[in-house]
Amino acid sequence: MNTVIDDNFDEKAEWDEIIQPHTHLLDLPLKEVWRYRDLLFLLVKRDFVATYKQTILGPIWFFLQPILTTLTFTLIFGRIAKISTDGMPMLLFYMAGITLWNYFSECINRTATVFKDNEAVFGKVYFPRLVMPLSIVISNLVKLCIQFSLFLLFWIYYIVTGNAVHPNMAILLTPILIIIMGGLGLGFGMIISAMTTKYRDLSFLLTFGIQLLMYATPVIYPLSSISSKYKWLIMANPMSSVIETFRYAFLGSGVFNGSGLSYSAGFMIIIMALGTIIFNKVEKSFMDTV
Repeated sequence: MNTVIDDNFDEKAEWDEIIQPHTHLLDLPLKEVWRYRDLLFLLVKRDFVATYKQTILGPIWFFLQPILTTLTFTLIFGRIAKISTDGMPMLLFYMAGITLWNYFSECINRTATVFKDNEAVFGKVYFPRLVMPLSIVISNLVKLCIQFSLFLLFWIYYIVTGNAVHPNMAILLTPILIIIMGGLGLGFGMIISAMTTKYRDLSFLLTFGIQLLMYATPVIYPLSSISSKYKWLIMANPMSSVIETFRYAFLGSGVFNGSGLSYSAGFMIIIMALGTIIFNKVEKSFMDTV
């Protein structure tokens, strides 16, 4: 039996998938991420289902968590500490800040440990690594929509009952605010995740740092209560303009600052680009260090 070998086989073969290393910092696999969009949505579904799996209350925690946090803030900062809410209903004031801050902090916290949490998967299966942090941001977006709907229920109630709530056309900026928050969380998370592959201590400092950052953001106090001497420091935080704009849009509290929001958007673009480049560089060799 004779075996015929086609010398031109390699020239005729057409491969469906070619896996090769990325050699440049700016050689980003964005097209591959789109091709793996089915995997992206599967990971989003997995995160959403697994979050409260085997819990007694299940998805009710999505609603219970912001309500309990809002009531705690109302009691401690509103009733006991007597911190001003610019004449707004305390429940709405604190829930507005908590809803947005939860999304931002969850995006950072979970993205920051993406290499450590998925090292077993990354070491066995090929797919664009950017898919994993993107799935975290999108799955948290689903949670944000649930908690935002809860905020809207209370918001509508206060409007119907004639309380001092004055929404305006700035509500149309809500999608932009969400994009800015998601981009900031993703960018910062990817930078920190790249650093935690070598320095595990950062993962312990992160939660503490996020809690401190909340107090440098107008979550529990209005921006108007800050002295002009320190206001610039608070506004340097890109999340400050986002939360202040959200409250202004839905509650009529505070002042809309277009330049501050533009600063937040520009900061988000820069940190996203920087985070993606650093993440792309570290993913090539992180298995040697984790």
